[in-house]
Amino acid sequence: MKAAIYARVSTRDKGQDNENQLRELRAFAERLGYSIYKEYLDTESGGKAERPQFKQLFTDAHQRRFDVVLFWALDRFSREGVIETLNHLQRLSHSGVQFKSYTEQYLDSTGMFKDAIISILATIAKQERVRLGERTKAGLSKAVAKGKVLGRPGVDTYKQAQVQRLKATGISNRAIATALGLSPSTVSKYLIQ
Repeated sequence: MKAAIYARVSTRDKGQDNENQLRELRAFAERLGYSIYKEYLDTESGGKAERPQFKQLFTDAHQRRFDVVLFWALDRFSREGVIETLNHLQRLSHSGVQFKSYTEQYLDSTGMFKDAIISILATIAKQERVRLGERTKAGLSKAVAKGKVLGRPGVDTYKQAQVQRLKATGISNRAIATALGLSPSTVSKYLIQ
């Protein structure tokens, strides 16, 4: 089997480098009998997918250049959150590429529990979506309790009065829109109300 190794550190300015991860991952691949196709190394936050080597990893996975991705730990692979991370792992699976974590033995799609692992991660992702919805609702309730008005802003009564005054003089909606810096549809809306 051909393996891709993915290693990531957040920054170089604190003396971090990928070498510790790489040394262990290379030995891990050797113990498993995998040949290393390529090492993908990023030195930036895992909180976004816009990492050059991360993107290249998926391009190469889609082209089936390797069979399995080895990474140190899931947080080295991605820190984008449960849902996004699950989506990345599913993208690998859809490309026919498996994954294996060095430090988290249970994160292994190469064995007979592959479907169980994906299912568990999907359940965790679903629960995270539910919790996110609950946090959003709680935040909106708090804002309303503090007097914040939610939704689109109401009608600007001053502008509406200007529109109606100009319309009474016989000016076209387009001319009113130009004169007041409004869109013609806003002028129409103010005339209907």
